[in-house]
Amino acid sequence: MAEILIVEDNAAHVRALTDQFSDLGHRVFSAPDGESGLRRALEIMPDLLILDIMLPRKSGYEVCAAIRARGMDMPILMLTAKDQEEDVVQGLELGADDYVTKPFRINELAARVNALLRRNAAMPQAIRHFGDFELNCASHQLTNKGEVVELTRKEFGLLKFFLDKPNRALTRNQIMKVVWGNRIVVTPKSVDRCVTTLRAKIESDPANARYIQTIRDIGYRFCLLDAS
Repeated sequence: MAEILIVEDNAAHVRALTDQFSDLGHRVFSAPDGESGLRRALEIMPDLLILDIMLPRKSGYEVCAAIRARGMDMPILMLTAKDQEEDVVQGLELGADDYVTKPFRINELAARVNALLRRNAAMPQAIRHFGDFELNCASHQLTNKGEVVELTRKEFGLLKFFLDKPNRALTRNQIMKVVWGNRIVVTPKSVDRCVTTLRAKIESDPANARYIQTIRDIGYRFCLLDAS
């Protein structure tokens, strides 16, 4: 059972989400505006926060930034009626983990929530598994059914970052900062090229990727829905 806080000013959405997650055995709290939502988040310290962007009294952006500034690291799923790239990117770069655009299908939102809740909150493990692959972070080696898969340094860094942040929407800018660092001048096309070469090595059908999924105009998500 998880404690979930919903910060949303649409009462119908709150009722639907509360019923959905209560039926799944979670304990659900809610707040109708940004100020009370931030206050409740600080009081409850929920396991996950569902946060609307367009809120009265304090925006979802402000709430997200304030929560991350206080060092709180619970997953944040943002709800937005906007579908413009800059709005989604802003939320992700303020510290949100994923987003769902309204109108949303409640089953899709529940799947995103469950994936975020399953995220391993412990220190990253030295060995990660996905499908038949094993990534050994200590030896910098990827194997597929025991056979070594040769990776460049950037491909290894990209795959490790994806496995550190499974099931999360990641912008190209976030990827560049972590994988390439701030001292190297790169462009989003560098990320796309590295994703293409990595897909060729880990995807059975790169054109219909199972793991590295493209989020149009935003970036990528490493889909690991069976992660625990």
